Amino acid sequence: MSEQNIDAYTPAKMAELVEGIGVKKAALPTVPTLMLGLLAGAFIAFGAMFFTLVMTNQYMGLGSARLLGGIAFSLGLILVVVGGAELFTGNNLIVMAWADRKVTTLQLLRNWGLVYISNLSGAVGAAALVYWSGTLSFGDGAVAETALDIAIAKINIDPLQAFIRGILCNVLVCLAVWLCFAAHHVAGKILAIVFPISAFVALGFEHSVANMYFIPLGMLVSGGDISVMDFLNNLVPVTLGNIVGGGVFVALVYWAIYLRKYA
Repeated sequence: MSEQNIDAYTPAKMAELVEGIGVKKAALPTVPTLMLGLLAGAFIAFGAMFFTLVMTNQYMGLGSARLLGGIAFSLGLILVVVGGAELFTGNNLIVMAWADRKVTTLQLLRNWGLVYISNLSGAVGAAALVYWSGTLSFGDGAVAETALDIAIAKINIDPLQAFIRGILCNVLVCLAVWLCFAAHHVAGKILAIVFPISAFVALGFEHSVANMYFIPLGMLVSGGDISVMDFLNNLVPVTLGNIVGGGVFVALVYWAIYLRKYA
């Protein structure tokens, strides 16, 4: 019996794996892409639900509370990576395969478009189910108040700040996905996810798919005080920032280091 290699993959090997997965993602048929995108939107929403509960009536102080909330939110990406789903922010890493000309621009945009729309549907659907479930009434309505406070805070972020927070967020999200490719076992993947995701949540960075849950839920709780335009004013700059953070600052940088052919 051959001995199993338990050493982590090197960054160079990780780059090859990420590129190969990007090629497969870009070629995935439409129906599975949409279904996996729906799952990812719902999975991130589960993490957001957990975060909302943990942040309700907390008295630990800013840093400690946000760290615990970030650990809770990590559930979302754990479900995406281990369970299997198509997440828009993580799929910004397909830029590596695009830069190596193994994926066309049309294939890249097709994947992003399908996944983004299905992530939105999954996250908004989860927000509606949570609202109708009655669980926001926990703590004599304190959870609902927390959900509304989160949404209001997000729609009041300056668009430039939302864009920059989106960049910083997806640098950490894509690094979490990147680190997962070093692991051979599920436990290693989970550990690779928790710290980067906890960091982006604790630091107040902005994740487009998470906001597809947080803000629509706030719209439902507010009874119309938060508008669709309020939602879009946050979602658009955050999405653009996520693309720059994951596609440029992670994918293109690692492509240039490990995959680009130099004369």
